[in-house]
Amino acid sequence: MPVLNSPNPVHFDFGALAQLPKALARLGISRPLLATDAGLRATGIIERIRTMLAGHGDLICFDETPPNPTEAAVLSALALYRAERCDGVICLGGGSPMDLGKAVALLAESAEPLAQYDPLQGGNKRVKGFAPVIAIPTTAGTGSEASYGFVITMEDGRKLTFANPRFLPHVALCDPELTIGLPPLLTAATGMDAITHCIEAVLASPVNPPADGVGLDGLWRAWRHLRRAVEDGSDREARWHMMMASAEGALAFVKGLGAVHSMSHAAGRIKSLRLHHGTLNAVILPAVLRFNESHCVEAYARLRSAMGLPPGADLARAIEEMNASIGLPRGLANMGLTVAHIADMVPHAVADLSTRTNPRPVDADDYAQLFRAAL
Repeated sequence: MPVLNSPNPVHFDFGALAQLPKALARLGISRPLLATDAGLRATGIIERIRTMLAGHGDLICFDETPPNPTEAAVLSALALYRAERCDGVICLGGGSPMDLGKAVALLAESAEPLAQYDPLQGGNKRVKGFAPVIAIPTTAGTGSEASYGFVITMEDGRKLTFANPRFLPHVALCDPELTIGLPPLLTAATGMDAITHCIEAVLASPVNPPADGVGLDGLWRAWRHLRRAVEDGSDREARWHMMMASAEGALAFVKGLGAVHSMSHAAGRIKSLRLHHGTLNAVILPAVLRFNESHCVEAYARLRSAMGLPPGADLARAIEEMNASIGLPRGLANMGLTVAHIADMVPHAVADLSTRTNPRPVDADDYAQLFRAAL
């Protein structure tokens, strides 16, 4: 089984979950908090893990992670962590349990409130510690198992991105078996999340050729295998490549991301709509690709090559055609967003961390136009 050092060890292959007892022992975790969601309890995976860990210490489960993790949910999980005297976190699920678990690990070793660790406000200087974290993804999209960032919707309505090398999970167990049989729509949305990560990482303004190479390889895998994974949830080869692409997207976006994520975060914070992050990325991506094109001629040529498209092909149209073929919405209006939401979303997009690394400067007027274009 290959171990990818990213620099955290990522155990990657079918059967990787079996490494969990050894990982706990190496990290000295005897009483882990399992951060997950109610949907995964229904699959039986939690009981499977509980059985696997019999004799290795108690497993305390927090399964109330909301789809877009909130500060309130983080504090509830933290209270359980402290009450049960936990000494580490296992994150099981998609991006939401991963992000919530990382936030708990931060606050378990550093003081509240969470907002003080906002990197745009000098928060990284205030980090005192980060509890041991083991990440086990059950979807192929977020890549949070190989990322040192996490995103939380705060009580004041902001959706903040926290990023610090100390927030990287200590161990990741990437077992494609856990994605076998995922519903087509969830496979599509999380797969486009991975594709967006790869594309935005390659386009991000900082110079990092190794990260570009990883992002292009991830895009190559995801573009060729996403439709197969959507059409046949039991396709083991497609599931392997999609999980690898997901991890590679996160390894690549150490460079940063761009306007797609700024807009997705701004829309995802609207509690009444409960919008899926990967779906938002997929729907917004074409508009941002058109906006950035004049500033990314060489990078767009490399993206076309990785995707197997002819020279000069319209990348935005290719994404739109992929979205349509795998059943994703045509625009933000199909997800419940309207022109009336734009004024509220724009300032949040402008203030988002990802705006800083978009390859083309983007201001409030640009974001207003981009939201309209994505409707």
